[in-house]
Amino acid sequence: MRPAFAVGLVFAGCCSNVIFLELLARKHPGCGNIVTFAQFLFIAVEGFLFEADLGRKQPAIPIRYYAVMVAMFFTVSVVNNYALNLNIAMPLHMIFRSGSLIANMILGIIILKKRYSIFKYTSIALVSLGIFICTFMSAKQVTSQSSSSENDGFQAFLRWLLGIGALTFALLMSARMGIFQETLYKQFGKHSKEALFYNHALPLPGFIFLASDIYDHAVLFNKSELYQVPVIGVTVPIMWFYLLMNVITQYPLHSSATWSAPWAFDIGMFILLMNMNV
Repeated sequence: MRPAFAVGLVFAGCCSNVIFLELLARKHPGCGNIVTFAQFLFIAVEGFLFEADLGRKQPAIPIRYYAVMVAMFFTVSVVNNYALNLNIAMPLHMIFRSGSLIANMILGIIILKKRYSIFKYTSIALVSLGIFICTFMSAKQVTSQSSSSENDGFQAFLRWLLGIGALTFALLMSARMGIFQETLYKQFGKHSKEALFYNHALPLPGFIFLASDIYDHAVLFNKSELYQVPVIGVTVPIMWFYLLMNVITQYPLHSSATWSAPWAFDIGMFILLMNMNV
C-alpha cells in the first residue's frame, strides 16, 4: 500500500501544483522568485514547528553538511523557477525537470559506479527520446510565435536556449545533490524530514538578494482581481490565492518523497510518462 499511496500523493500533488504554477506564470512569467520564497518559507515554518521542535531538537547530520546541500538546493530551485521567464513553456518545463531520471543515472554511473538493468537503460533511452522530441517541437513553437521580425525571432530563440541551458544546469546540479544526500544517509542514517527542514530553512537569508524582485511581484499580486475563496468566503487577490494553493500542493510531494525512496525510479518514470501527455 505504501508505494501506491506514495504514487497517489505524488501524482495528485504534481498535477495540482503545476496547474497553479502555470496560472501564476501565465499572468506574471517572472514570478519565479516569489514562488520559490513562499515554498521555502512554508516548509521551513512547518519543519521548525514539527520536526525541529521549535529549535530544541539537535540535527542528526552536522550542519556543515547541510550547508553544502543547501547551496545546491537553493541554486536548483531558483534556477528552475527563473527558467519560466526565459521563453520556457510549462509542459516543456515539467518534462525537462522530469529528466532528473537521466541525470541521476548518468552521474550514478560516473560517480557511484552503479550499474542498472537493461529495462532501466531502455526506459531511460525512451525517456530521453521523448524529452528531445518535446524540446525540438518547443523550439519550433518559440520561433513561430515570435515577432515577424527576423531579429526579434532570433532573440527569442536565444532566450529560449538560455532557458534550456538553465534547466540543464539545474538538472545536473539536482542529480549531484541527490548523490551527495545519498552518501550522507549512508554515513549518518536516513533523516528525510530533517533534511527537508534544513534544506528549506537555511537558504531563507539568501532571498535578501532577491528581495527587490519579490517585493515588486508582491505589489503586482496585490493589484490582481479579487477572488472569493470557496467555503470560507474570504475575498483575496486571485494571484495570492494561486500562490497559496501552489505552496500547499507542494506538501504532498515532499511527504511522499519520505516514503517512496525505494521505489523512486518507478514512481519517477510513472509521473514522467503521465506528464508527457500534458
